[in-house]
Amino acid sequence: MTLTLYTLDWVPDFPRGAVRDIRVRWALEELGRPYTVDTVPGGVKTEAHVAMQPFGQVPMIRDGEQTLFESGAILMHLGEGTALFPANKRSEITQWMFAALNTLEPVAMHWLLMILAQRIPDFFGPPPAEEVIAHARAFLMMRLDQMETRIAGQDWLTDAFSIADIVMADTLRMVASEDELGGHPALTAYLDRAIARPAFERAMRDHMAHWDAADAARETETA
Repeated sequence: MTLTLYTLDWVPDFPRGAVRDIRVRWALEELGRPYTVDTVPGGVKTEAHVAMQPFGQVPMIRDGEQTLFESGAILMHLGEGTALFPANKRSEITQWMFAALNTLEPVAMHWLLMILAQRIPDFFGPPPAEEVIAHARAFLMMRLDQMETRIAGQDWLTDAFSIADIVMADTLRMVASEDELGGHPALTAYLDRAIARPAFERAMRDHMAHWDAADAARETETA
């Protein structure tokens, strides 16, 4: 049965590598599961979109008769009974996936959105005061220091690559995109291992090709 992944029909250049459907693509590539991609408008939300995702966000999937949203829930669904989410490690993997989603990602996004507000105020609104940004960065560094200690000396969050590593590595990619992992060699090595996986490389290639095709379609419409 072919699964359908829903993403946006178009986004500006700067968030393209960070749209969270990359996590779903990555898991599907790790599993070797076929899928198709469909889109929903990035602007005005349709009734069909909101019926599947009440907050009007992506990613979403349709797997047979079931629809799901939230990247963590999707990864748990896809990984169930596979090497990405084995039954004997279910609780430990779930713990680390929620740590990525609830402990690290919100802190990283809070700081990153402030940095983007400095860079693109017309899109993100006026940036906060420098001391507010510095405080957010300090909190992020504390979390990274804690993760640095935890990941040192091991390849993955548990004894094998899992859905938790997909979420954690993707969150760290956001931090690395602003050159803020330099003081954390274990986390840097961890991220490098993750994104060197062939499944990630395939997922990112197709992820970015989607936006290239979206650009081409918009150019055709306006020609």
